[in-house]
Amino acid sequence: MREGAAERHDRLLNLVRERGTVRVADLAAQLGVSPVTARRDAEALAARGLLDRAHGSVSWPERRGPAGTAPGAGSPVIGMLAPAAGYYFADIIRGAHEAAARLGARLILRVSDYRPEDDASHAAGLLAAGAEGLLVAPSWTRPEHPARYADWIARLPVDTVIVERRGEPGGPLDGMDRVGSDHAHGALIAVRHLVRLGHGAPVLVARSDSPTAQAVRAGYAQALAALRLDAPAPVLESTPGGPGREGFEAAAHTLRELVREGRATAVVMHNDEDATRMVRRLAELDVRVPGDLALVTYDDEVAALADTPLTAVAPPKRAVGRGAAELLVERLTAAGAEERDAPRRHVELLPTLRVRESCGAPARTPDAGPAQSG
Repeated sequence: MREGAAERHDRLLNLVRERGTVRVADLAAQLGVSPVTARRDAEALAARGLLDRAHGSVSWPERRGPAGTAPGAGSPVIGMLAPAAGYYFADIIRGAHEAAARLGARLILRVSDYRPEDDASHAAGLLAAGAEGLLVAPSWTRPEHPARYADWIARLPVDTVIVERRGEPGGPLDGMDRVGSDHAHGALIAVRHLVRLGHGAPVLVARSDSPTAQAVRAGYAQALAALRLDAPAPVLESTPGGPGREGFEAAAHTLRELVREGRATAVVMHNDEDATRMVRRLAELDVRVPGDLALVTYDDEVAALADTPLTAVAPPKRAVGRGAAELLVERLTAAGAEERDAPRRHVELLPTLRVRESCGAPARTPDAGPAQSG
């Protein structure tokens, strides 16, 4: 996989941190890039105050701690609580770790395995391990969880950024920093893409056991209202495996009937794993994707690997992790009273649409903007 600029910047910063001062030509050789790229990277990082630059070389700023140390040594320690380390949250964690390393901070992680009743004790464990600030992605799975498990977060004694979650409007988390994906926009670009391909309103097949699923459901309703469309059917529940298998099977049969009756030609589905299973089950029921039914999935974790590559909405997971860690480190390293009292922020990053075969349109470059998607 080709290395991105953020990963290359991380390696550059680590090299300079270890050596104190490095010639740009030596950086190019160490990073395996051209001198022009190394110089451009050094200039960009210096402009952000992450390096000091002199003619032909860059130095580690004294204000960011001593040079010659491992990443994070003598720098802020930030704790991260996530409900899982795989699937959706793997990229969020990776982005947070990259940003922490780039900013000279150390990241420590705890995973709660989607047990919201254990979140507070995990956070306490991170604080006991030396965390000076926290990134918290609560283990909420049910609609009532934000109200039931929010107070402890608001009472945390350190700077905290909520990650990829939001509390109840007017609740105790409203005044806290948060960084997440705008899933309503994600649902909108999925619906609009299918409509622009000539379909009527798509059916939504979605889980209800995560905040992302609930946000996609709400965004779907908002998208239909904005585009003045009527849903061809109620939202279909989809939870494959275990005790919820009958819900998945019912959704598959309902989709088949909607297609046969001509009431639906498109579907939006959350999430990728469910969508790949649904495509296989529909094929067994003589419904072809995309021949009979165009499909857009939500998450883009494994969508490209399906037998028929799936068009997918991709939340900016890695960027969410980076943005949350950057905001927390900024809070922890604020110098004057004015910086410490800076307004709290609610940051929502826009998902992109990645078009593949399952929607019946030619694959193309990912598109983030509302005017171009479709």
